[in-house]
Amino acid sequence: MKKNGYVLDQLDSPLIVRTTPEHEELKQIAKGCITRYHCYHYLGFAQTQWRLFEKEQLHRVKPLLYVYRVLLTGIYLMQTGTVEANLVHLNEAFKLPYIPDLIARKLAGAEKSVLADADVAFHQGEFDRLHRELEEASQNSKLRESPSCKNALNDLLVRLRLS
Repeated sequence: MKKNGYVLDQLDSPLIVRTTPEHEELKQIAKGCITRYHCYHYLGFAQTQWRLFEKEQLHRVKPLLYVYRVLLTGIYLMQTGTVEANLVHLNEAFKLPYIPDLIARKLAGAEKSVLADADVAFHQGEFDRLHRELEEASQNSKLRESPSCKNALNDLLVRLRLS
């Protein structure tokens, strides 16, 4: 029920090895937990990840991709009400021309996965722009103000505890 995007990301993760009918039920219930205020999770998380990226002596591509993934997931959630945490899928919607190159550099190995200082300045500008875009997406979002699933979530938890 809290505004924790991490939980939403995990519920819909493609990395789930084994699931249950209860997990599927929880995924459906969780849709009622999504509010416009989830933006604060993504804004804060992106800011923290950006600070960690900035502190690095050598600016690596992988943490930068993580920053973009967090921001784009938040914007997409505010616009659609759907959690999408896959950066490749997100970029199909956002069409940021530098994302495929960053992904390719990460996949190419360590020697290609460090940014030049000039690139860092560009990405600082993009971070600032996308951060503002997430704030605006939240303000314009049609998502509800508060969760609508409290009773359904409580019923599921009670049922699971009693079984």
